[in-house]
Amino acid sequence: MTTGQIILYILIALIIYYVGKKIYLFRTIKQYSPADAYAKVKKERNVVFLDVRTERERKQGLIKGSFHIPVTDLKDREQELKKFKDAEIICYCQTGNRSLNAASKLKKMGFNASNLSGGMVRWNATGLK
Repeated sequence: MTTGQIILYILIALIIYYVGKKIYLFRTIKQYSPADAYAKVKKERNVVFLDVRTERERKQGLIKGSFHIPVTDLKDREQELKKFKDAEIICYCQTGNRSLNAASKLKKMGFNASNLSGGMVRWNATGLK
């Protein structure tokens, strides 16, 4: 077996792992469409939006009333989320990928977390504010 073949097999294995992990997360984390998430937040008191994007991304637009903790800071800022321990936290980012990872991290920390499918791209395309 050549070095090129070994590298190719490693790359294929990494891709399979990554795709498998995303499929697993997608199946284990509750997903909301923008319309369903909006309706849920309006109807229920115990639901909040958590923006896990960077500060720079947030300045370009956000969901009104959402809280902000970048996904990279979740562990360090867990204490700030304690007030939402009994609430459902709907995570969102630009496309729904980072927020899916954030929701998984929050679940591991004991929170009731879900994901806004499609993130801000889909939210904005729906015309919600």
